Amino acid sequence: MGTHTHTHTHDIHTPPSIHPSMMVSTLSIYTGVSREAAKTNNNKVRPKFLLKMVPTTSNSSLVFTVRRKTAELVTPAKPTPHEYKLLSDIDDQEGLRFQIPVIQFYRYDSSMGDKDPVKVIREAIAETLVFYYPFAGRLREGPDRKLMVDCTGEGVMFIEADADVTLDHFGDALQPPFPCLEELLFDPPGSTAVLNCPLLLIQVTRLRCNGFIFALRLNHTMSDAPGLVQFMMAVGEMARGASSPSVQPVWKRDLLCARDPPRVTCTHREYDQVPDTNGTIIPLDDMAHRSFFFGPTEVSALRKFVPPHLRNCSTFEVLTACLWRCRTIALQPDPEEEVRILCIVSARSKFNPPLPTGYYGNAFAFPVAISTAGKLCQNPLGYALKLVMKAKADVTQEYMRSLADLMVLKGRPHFTVVRTFLASDVTRAGFDEVDFGWGKAAYGGPAKGGVGAIPGVASFYIPFTNKKGEHGIVVPFCLPTQAMERFVTEIEGMLKSDQQLIATANNSTFITSSL
Repeated sequence: MGTHTHTHTHDIHTPPSIHPSMMVSTLSIYTGVSREAAKTNNNKVRPKFLLKMVPTTSNSSLVFTVRRKTAELVTPAKPTPHEYKLLSDIDDQEGLRFQIPVIQFYRYDSSMGDKDPVKVIREAIAETLVFYYPFAGRLREGPDRKLMVDCTGEGVMFIEADADVTLDHFGDALQPPFPCLEELLFDPPGSTAVLNCPLLLIQVTRLRCNGFIFALRLNHTMSDAPGLVQFMMAVGEMARGASSPSVQPVWKRDLLCARDPPRVTCTHREYDQVPDTNGTIIPLDDMAHRSFFFGPTEVSALRKFVPPHLRNCSTFEVLTACLWRCRTIALQPDPEEEVRILCIVSARSKFNPPLPTGYYGNAFAFPVAISTAGKLCQNPLGYALKLVMKAKADVTQEYMRSLADLMVLKGRPHFTVVRTFLASDVTRAGFDEVDFGWGKAAYGGPAKGGVGAIPGVASFYIPFTNKKGEHGIVVPFCLPTQAMERFVTEIEGMLKSDQQLIATANNSTFITSSL
């Protein structure tokens, strides 16, 4: 087996006025922003409330070498059926035909002695694939763009690696964007296509501290976050000695297939075909990646802007309304242009009877809220919040049936990406609970924001505990560099403790935007 060695240098730009052993940011560690954005942002005076000094053991430049063995295929440990299995009409829509990256960081656990995580996990994957054998197959496309799994048993792609770095080098806050992600989750050439390629890629990288990193790339047409976590939990159980997963996988993708005849009974404006008249799809060059932490203090500050009649809103709803509004202000679209927020809403509990326990296909919708940019930016937060709450409430069993029918009738379209922001809450998905024997993950979840068939559109809400022990949500964000600067200014404006709240007639509050 050949060995490939790659050295990668990653600069973490520290503000000039801060001691190099400290990294600073608003709401999060300052990392992943371009040099220009770092200079600009740090010339501004920060409100005292927001500066979170995060000491870290890393130098201002994190340099490490990753030695990767040649990718191999891990096949099921026993013979599995060779058959074709159709995906559902929710699974194979255009907007899910991409690879999604996940990363898990694990500390050394002395109770595991000198057990090798690579060997333990590789064997557990082979055993788990006996139960989840469709993952070992390859996607094919049939008539009318219908996707199906050819259960060939070829296996999932696996990479063994070593890095001369410790978990401490990543700093105290393990959160996206991660240095050298492309080395910790390497894409072997020719492996990334949706069709006729491995459906899962897993890389296990041993660290110098005897901890390890488990990174995974999933073909999203196969599973959503709960489905993927179910598979990862099963690998964890097998790694810890189980003979079969505690939750048995259920295929039954026909439960989310179109009716015969298909009939669209609900409004699905998330699939409007919108012309990009002003070239407002986000440019892919000069993108800044940054993460923002929202703990109890930050969420409480945002809730001060919620009008009394909407006080029963969830944290997801208020955070989504706030991010949508601030992002729109930062991107400076024409005030008359329509902008959209897509909220990923799980439909697992919407069915009667509910989808069976163990179902690991995609079972969510992208309900949309739409506003002109001007109204969204000039109105109080309550305006955006009401739109988000209504969109989430749209998802019912009938909505999902209608959605599957629309996919078949309209040729499986992509959701609208023009002037669109997509929010996906994985705080309850359970990535951080996955245990391969070394305990729960120090960080577990999406590897970066802005992923998808169209980069820069999506953000994830990921559970996170900061150094103070505060439980909150970390949100990786991806915007053009200059828009990111304006976005940070807007968010800070809403979180300033001494912010002058401007009361309106209905007692709701707002901050005048920079538009």
